[in-house]
Amino acid sequence: MADASSIRHRRVRDRGNGGPGTRWRSRTSALPAVTWGRGKRGGDIAGEDARINESIRAREVRLIDEDGTQLGVVATPEALTIARTRGLDLVEVAASANPPVCRILDYGRWQFEQQQRRKESRRKATQVVIKEMKFRPKIDVHDYATKMRHVERFLAEGNKVKLTIMFRGREIFHPELGMRILERIADEVSTIASVESAPRQDGRNMTMVLNPIRKEGRKPKPPKPVAAAAPAVVEDATPVAPETEPSTAPA
Repeated sequence: MADASSIRHRRVRDRGNGGPGTRWRSRTSALPAVTWGRGKRGGDIAGEDARINESIRAREVRLIDEDGTQLGVVATPEALTIARTRGLDLVEVAASANPPVCRILDYGRWQFEQQQRRKESRRKATQVVIKEMKFRPKIDVHDYATKMRHVERFLAEGNKVKLTIMFRGREIFHPELGMRILERIADEVSTIASVESAPRQDGRNMTMVLNPIRKEGRKPKPPKPVAAAAPAVVEDATPVAPETEPSTAPA
């Protein structure tokens, strides 16, 4: 007999289209019971929810100390005693192994280091964003200047820029107009970007992709050369006797 919690009552229509004269009867059907169990905590690699210390259920574990030395298979209480003696924690790092592998380490410090590594990896991971700017073959001078300011700003922010020349009507028969604009843009931003994808025709559009040039770290300026001090001139303090003119008196 099915459990009361798994009984479902359904109203089944005998005949008719569901109007006021339709008769309904109740039919009982037993549904299979569904049980929700707790999943196994931990995995092949210790995570934030790995079993530690008294939560380890295995009778014996393969123990690795804080220096990476394998201590062999020991009973779980003995491994926990060793960890407590050293003031550290016993962490299950490979729950699927037989027996499970446990390491002796400072669990709080290990969690902190893992968080720092994740933050560092997220900081280094750069998301590539492609901005698009559309031009017309006969674009106005002011519109061109405005769009170029946006292109330079996108490149300065480290984003790639996709340039699209849109042709309308008979403009498609003059692709050299679009090529001329793309070459002009590439020349104007040559100091901050390089052409990643050369201009190519795509239906009624012509596209080109610019890739920003990554700036290297600033190099320290070389020290300015220090001018050598001029040697001091020491005057001789010895008095010099004035020269006497020879006497012109007749002998």
